[in-house]
Amino acid sequence: MKNIYSNIFKVNNRNISKAINCLKKKGLIGIPTETVYGLAGNAYSSKAIRKIYYLKKRPFRNPLIIHYYNLEQLKKDAVLNNNFFELYKKFSPGPITFVLRRKKKSQLSNIATAKLKTVAVRFPKNITIRKILKSLDFPLAIPSANKSTHISPVSADDVNQEFKNSLKIIIDGGSCKIGLESTVVDLTSSPKILRPGSIGPEAISRALKKKITINHNSRVVKAPGMLKRHYSPGIPLKLNQKKAKDSEAFIVFGKKYKKGKNIFNLSYKSNVNEAAKNLYKILRLIKNKKYKTICVCSIPKIGIGLAINDRLNRAAK
Repeated sequence: MKNIYSNIFKVNNRNISKAINCLKKKGLIGIPTETVYGLAGNAYSSKAIRKIYYLKKRPFRNPLIIHYYNLEQLKKDAVLNNNFFELYKKFSPGPITFVLRRKKKSQLSNIATAKLKTVAVRFPKNITIRKILKSLDFPLAIPSANKSTHISPVSADDVNQEFKNSLKIIIDGGSCKIGLESTVVDLTSSPKILRPGSIGPEAISRALKKKITINHNSRVVKAPGMLKRHYSPGIPLKLNQKKAKDSEAFIVFGKKYKKGKNIFNLSYKSNVNEAAKNLYKILRLIKNKKYKTICVCSIPKIGIGLAINDRLNRAAK
Protein backbone atom coordinates (compact mmCIF):
# COMPACT_ATOMS: atom_id res chain seq x y z
CA MET A 1 0.00 0.00 0.00
CA LYS A 2 1.33 3.42 -0.96
CA ASN A 3 0.01 6.94 -0.82
CA ILE A 4 0.22 9.47 -3.67
CA TYR A 5 4.04 9.48 -3.53
CA SER A 6 5.75 6.41 -4.96
CA ASN A 7 8.41 6.37 -2.22
CA ILE A 8 6.10 6.62 0.81
CA PHE A 9 4.88 3.31 2.22
CA LYS A 10 2.30 2.63 4.92
CA VAL A 11 3.28 0.54 7.94
CA ASN A 12 2.65 -3.15 7.27
CA ASN A 13 4.76 -6.32 7.38
CA ARG A 14 5.50 -6.31 3.65
CA ASN A 15 6.76 -2.73 3.66
CA ILE A 16 8.77 -3.21 6.86
CA SER A 17 10.45 -6.22 5.21
CA LYS A 18 11.21 -4.03 2.20
CA ALA A 19 12.82 -1.44 4.50
CA ILE A 20 14.85 -4.10 6.34
CA ASN A 21 16.17 -5.53 3.06
CA CYS A 22 17.19 -2.04 1.93
CA LEU A 23 19.14 -1.48 5.16
CA LYS A 24 20.86 -4.87 4.85
CA LYS A 25 22.05 -3.81 1.37
CA LYS A 26 23.58 -0.63 2.90
CA GLY A 27 20.77 1.56 1.59
CA LEU A 28 18.93 4.33 3.45
CA ILE A 29 15.31 4.67 4.54
CA GLY A 30 13.15 7.40 6.05
CA ILE A 31 11.64 6.16 9.31
CA PRO A 32 9.39 7.54 12.06
CA THR A 33 10.52 7.77 15.67
CA GLU A 34 8.66 9.23 18.63
CA THR A 35 10.74 12.43 18.35
CA VAL A 36 11.13 13.30 14.64
CA TYR A 37 11.48 11.33 11.40
CA GLY A 38 14.95 9.92 10.84
CA LEU A 39 17.23 8.97 7.95
CA ALA A 40 18.43 5.47 8.81
CA GLY A 41 21.46 3.49 7.67
CA ASN A 42 23.74 0.67 8.87
CA ALA A 43 25.95 2.16 11.60
CA TYR A 44 28.66 -0.45 10.93
CA SER A 45 28.91 0.41 7.22
CA SER A 46 30.99 3.43 6.19
CA LYS A 47 29.37 3.17 2.76
CA ALA A 48 25.90 3.64 4.26
CA ILE A 49 27.11 6.39 6.60
CA ARG A 50 28.70 8.35 3.74
CA LYS A 51 25.34 8.22 1.95
CA ILE A 52 23.70 9.82 5.00
CA TYR A 53 26.22 12.67 5.14
CA TYR A 54 26.08 13.32 1.40
CA LEU A 55 22.28 13.21 1.21
CA LYS A 56 21.91 15.53 4.19
CA LYS A 57 24.87 17.72 3.15
CA ARG A 58 25.95 17.35 6.75
CA PRO A 59 29.38 18.40 8.05
CA PHE A 60 31.50 15.32 8.80
CA ARG A 61 32.50 16.82 12.17
CA ASN A 62 28.88 16.46 13.34
CA PRO A 63 28.43 12.89 14.70
CA LEU A 64 25.30 10.77 14.35
CA ILE A 65 23.14 9.16 17.05
CA ILE A 66 23.33 5.38 16.93
CA HIS A 67 20.05 3.59 17.65
CA TYR A 68 19.92 0.18 19.34
CA TYR A 69 17.22 -2.35 20.13
CA ASN A 70 18.65 -3.52 23.48
CA LEU A 71 21.59 -3.44 25.87
CA GLU A 72 23.21 -6.56 24.43
CA GLN A 73 23.73 -4.76 21.13
CA LEU A 74 25.14 -1.67 22.84
CA LYS A 75 27.65 -3.57 25.01
CA LYS A 76 29.65 -4.36 21.87
CA ASP A 77 30.24 -0.70 21.10
CA ALA A 78 30.20 1.45 24.26
CA VAL A 79 31.53 1.52 27.81
CA LEU A 80 28.57 1.52 30.19
CA ASN A 81 28.62 3.12 33.65
CA ASN A 82 26.36 3.50 36.69
CA ASN A 83 24.89 6.84 35.59
CA PHE A 84 23.94 5.24 32.29
CA PHE A 85 22.23 2.28 33.95
CA GLU A 86 20.20 4.56 36.23
CA LEU A 87 18.95 6.68 33.32
CA TYR A 88 18.44 3.70 31.02
CA LYS A 89 16.30 1.98 33.67
CA LYS A 90 14.16 5.11 34.10
CA PHE A 91 13.82 6.50 30.59
CA SER A 92 14.63 3.87 27.93
CA PRO A 93 13.30 3.06 25.47
CA GLY A 94 12.43 6.70 24.96
CA PRO A 95 13.51 10.19 23.83
CA ILE A 96 16.90 10.32 25.55
CA THR A 97 20.37 10.01 24.00
CA PHE A 98 23.43 9.01 26.02
CA VAL A 99 26.98 10.07 25.16
CA LEU A 100 29.33 7.28 26.25
CA ARG A 101 32.93 6.27 25.69
CA ARG A 102 33.32 4.17 22.59
CA LYS A 103 34.98 0.75 22.88
CA LYS A 104 38.23 0.35 20.93
CA LYS A 105 36.98 -2.86 19.30
CA SER A 106 33.66 -1.33 18.28
CA GLN A 107 32.56 -2.03 14.69
CA LEU A 108 30.93 1.40 14.40
CA SER A 109 31.97 3.42 11.37
CA ASN A 110 34.48 6.10 12.36
CA ILE A 111 32.57 8.47 10.08
CA ALA A 112 29.37 8.00 12.12
CA THR A 113 31.16 9.03 15.32
CA ALA A 114 33.11 11.86 13.63
CA LYS A 115 36.31 10.01 14.64
CA LEU A 116 35.60 10.78 18.30
CA LYS A 117 36.37 8.44 21.20
CA THR A 118 32.76 8.86 22.28
CA VAL A 119 29.45 7.71 20.79
CA ALA A 120 25.90 9.06 21.15
CA VAL A 121 23.36 6.23 21.55
CA ARG A 122 19.59 5.90 21.90
CA PHE A 123 16.89 3.27 22.32
CA PRO A 124 13.83 4.60 20.44
CA LYS A 125 10.34 3.86 21.71
CA ASN A 126 8.44 3.98 18.41
CA ILE A 127 7.03 0.51 17.65
CA THR A 128 7.92 0.56 13.93
CA ILE A 129 11.59 1.42 14.36
CA ARG A 130 11.89 -1.07 17.25
CA LYS A 131 10.50 -3.82 15.02
CA ILE A 132 13.10 -2.98 12.38
CA LEU A 133 15.99 -2.81 14.89
CA LYS A 134 15.00 -6.18 16.37
CA SER A 135 15.29 -7.77 12.90
CA LEU A 136 18.83 -6.50 12.26
CA ASP A 137 22.23 -7.67 13.51
CA PHE A 138 23.59 -4.12 13.39
CA PRO A 139 22.50 -0.81 14.97
CA LEU A 140 21.23 2.11 12.90
CA ALA A 141 22.63 5.61 12.59
CA ILE A 142 19.53 7.81 12.44
CA PRO A 143 19.90 11.60 12.18
CA SER A 144 16.79 13.65 11.43
CA ALA A 145 15.59 13.17 7.84
CA ASN A 146 16.24 16.68 6.53
CA LYS A 147 18.99 18.64 4.84
CA SER A 148 21.60 19.93 7.28
CA THR A 149 20.46 23.02 9.28
CA HIS A 150 16.89 22.71 7.90
CA ILE A 151 13.67 22.13 9.86
CA SER A 152 13.37 18.60 11.24
CA PRO A 153 10.54 16.51 9.70
CA VAL A 154 7.57 15.32 11.74
CA SER A 155 5.70 13.50 8.95
CA ALA A 156 6.50 11.28 5.96
CA ASP A 157 5.46 14.10 3.63
CA ASP A 158 8.05 16.38 5.29
CA VAL A 159 10.76 13.80 4.51
CA ASN A 160 9.61 13.57 0.90
CA GLN A 161 9.67 17.37 0.68
CA GLU A 162 13.32 17.34 1.79
CA PHE A 163 14.68 14.54 -0.41
CA LYS A 164 12.13 13.85 -3.18
CA ASN A 165 13.13 10.72 -5.14
CA SER A 166 16.66 10.65 -3.68
CA LEU A 167 15.18 8.46 -0.95
CA LYS A 168 13.42 5.36 -2.29
CA ILE A 169 11.70 4.19 0.91
CA ILE A 170 9.94 6.36 3.49
CA ILE A 171 7.85 4.51 6.06
CA ASP A 172 4.74 6.53 6.96
CA GLY A 173 4.09 6.16 10.68
CA GLY A 174 1.90 9.26 10.95
CA SER A 175 2.80 12.40 12.89
CA CYS A 176 5.56 12.11 15.50
CA LYS A 177 4.27 11.96 19.06
CA ILE A 178 6.75 14.43 20.60
CA GLY A 179 7.88 16.53 17.64
CA LEU A 180 11.30 17.61 19.02
CA GLU A 181 14.59 15.75 19.05
CA SER A 182 15.75 13.71 22.04
CA THR A 183 17.42 15.03 25.16
CA VAL A 184 21.19 14.45 24.88
CA VAL A 185 23.07 13.81 28.13
CA ASP A 186 26.85 13.45 28.30
CA LEU A 187 27.84 10.63 30.70
CA THR A 188 31.56 10.49 29.91
CA SER A 189 32.39 12.54 33.02
CA SER A 190 30.15 14.55 35.35
CA PRO A 191 26.67 14.23 33.76
CA LYS A 192 25.47 17.25 31.82
CA ILE A 193 22.82 17.95 29.20
CA LEU A 194 24.19 18.84 25.77
CA ARG A 195 20.78 19.29 24.12
CA PRO A 196 17.50 19.79 26.00
CA GLY A 197 14.47 17.71 25.03
CA SER A 198 11.24 16.35 26.45
CA ILE A 199 13.08 14.75 29.39
CA GLY A 200 14.23 17.77 31.37
CA PRO A 201 17.08 18.42 33.80
CA GLU A 202 14.79 18.06 36.83
CA ALA A 203 13.77 14.50 35.84
CA ILE A 204 17.37 13.52 35.12
CA SER A 205 18.55 15.08 38.41
CA ARG A 206 15.94 13.07 40.34
CA ALA A 207 16.96 9.84 38.62
CA LEU A 208 20.66 10.35 39.34
CA LYS A 209 20.16 12.08 42.70
CA LYS A 210 22.51 14.87 41.68
CA LYS A 211 22.21 18.29 40.10
CA ILE A 212 22.40 18.36 36.31
CA THR A 213 23.37 21.41 34.26
CA ILE A 214 22.77 22.27 30.62
CA ASN A 215 26.05 22.87 28.79
CA HIS A 216 25.47 25.59 26.19
CA ASN A 217 29.12 26.30 25.36
CA SER A 218 30.86 22.99 24.66
CA ARG A 219 33.74 23.44 22.18
CA VAL A 220 33.70 19.79 21.18
CA VAL A 221 30.70 18.64 19.12
CA LYS A 222 29.95 15.31 20.86
CA ALA A 223 26.39 14.89 19.59
CA PRO A 224 23.89 16.30 17.08
CA GLY A 225 22.13 19.58 17.81
CA MET A 226 25.21 21.32 19.18
CA LEU A 227 26.04 23.41 16.11
CA LYS A 228 25.08 27.06 16.61
CA ARG A 229 22.87 27.18 13.50
CA HIS A 230 20.31 24.41 13.28
CA TYR A 231 16.57 23.68 12.79
CA SER A 232 16.29 26.69 10.47
CA PRO A 233 13.46 27.47 8.01
CA GLY A 234 15.91 29.66 6.09
CA ILE A 235 13.94 32.78 7.06
CA PRO A 236 15.03 35.46 9.58
CA LEU A 237 13.54 34.81 13.04
CA LYS A 238 12.97 37.55 15.60
CA LEU A 239 12.53 36.13 19.10
CA ASN A 240 10.57 37.40 22.14
CA GLN A 241 8.38 39.71 20.07
CA LYS A 242 5.13 41.26 21.36
CA LYS A 243 3.68 42.00 17.92
CA ALA A 244 4.37 41.59 14.21
CA LYS A 245 3.61 43.42 10.98
CA ASP A 246 0.85 42.04 8.77
CA SER A 247 3.52 40.98 6.28
CA GLU A 248 5.37 38.94 8.91
CA ALA A 249 4.46 35.49 10.23
CA PHE A 250 3.79 35.67 13.96
CA ILE A 251 4.24 32.50 16.04
CA VAL A 252 2.33 32.84 19.31
CA PHE A 253 1.48 30.81 22.40
CA GLY A 254 -1.78 30.96 24.37
CA LYS A 255 -5.36 32.15 23.97
CA LYS A 256 -4.62 35.85 24.57
CA TYR A 257 -3.58 36.17 20.91
CA LYS A 258 -6.33 36.80 18.36
CA LYS A 259 -6.66 34.69 15.24
CA GLY A 260 -5.40 36.19 12.01
CA LYS A 261 -4.03 35.33 8.58
CA ASN A 262 -0.43 35.73 9.74
CA ILE A 263 -0.97 34.33 13.26
CA PHE A 264 0.28 30.78 13.95
CA ASN A 265 -0.55 29.54 17.45
CA LEU A 266 1.62 26.78 18.91
CA SER A 267 -1.00 26.05 21.59
CA TYR A 268 -4.21 27.90 22.39
CA LYS A 269 -4.26 25.97 25.69
CA SER A 270 -0.78 27.27 26.67
CA ASN A 271 0.44 23.67 26.75
CA VAL A 272 4.19 23.42 26.12
CA ASN A 273 3.96 19.75 25.04
CA GLU A 274 1.41 20.67 22.38
CA ALA A 275 3.60 23.61 21.38
CA ALA A 276 6.60 21.31 20.93
CA LYS A 277 4.60 18.94 18.74
CA ASN A 278 3.45 21.85 16.56
CA LEU A 279 6.72 23.83 16.32
CA TYR A 280 8.35 22.24 13.26
CA LYS A 281 5.01 21.76 11.50
CA ILE A 282 4.28 25.48 11.84
CA LEU A 283 7.80 26.55 10.81
CA ARG A 284 7.53 24.40 7.68
CA LEU A 285 4.04 25.77 6.93
CA ILE A 286 5.30 29.35 7.23
CA LYS A 287 8.22 28.58 4.91
CA ASN A 288 5.87 27.05 2.33
CA LYS A 289 3.65 30.16 2.52
CA LYS A 290 6.69 32.23 1.42
CA TYR A 291 6.85 34.61 4.39
CA LYS A 292 10.06 36.65 4.48
CA THR A 293 10.26 37.15 8.27
CA ILE A 294 9.09 35.24 11.33
CA CYS A 295 8.36 36.87 14.69
CA VAL A 296 8.02 34.64 17.75
CA CYS A 297 6.49 35.59 21.06
CA SER A 298 8.10 34.66 24.37
CA ILE A 299 7.75 30.91 25.12
CA PRO A 300 7.83 29.79 28.79
CA LYS A 301 11.06 28.02 29.74
CA ILE A 302 9.33 25.27 31.67
CA GLY A 303 9.35 21.55 30.88
CA ILE A 304 9.89 20.97 27.18
CA GLY A 305 9.71 24.76 26.81
CA LEU A 306 13.49 24.71 27.44
CA ALA A 307 13.90 22.60 24.31
CA ILE A 308 11.54 24.82 22.27
CA ASN A 309 13.62 27.87 23.18
CA ASP A 310 16.84 26.01 22.36
CA ARG A 311 15.56 25.12 18.87
CA LEU A 312 14.28 28.65 18.22
CA ASN A 313 17.58 30.21 19.34
CA ARG A 314 19.54 27.99 16.97
CA ALA A 315 17.06 28.55 14.14
CA ALA A 316 17.48 32.31 14.60
CA LYS A 317 21.27 32.25 14.13
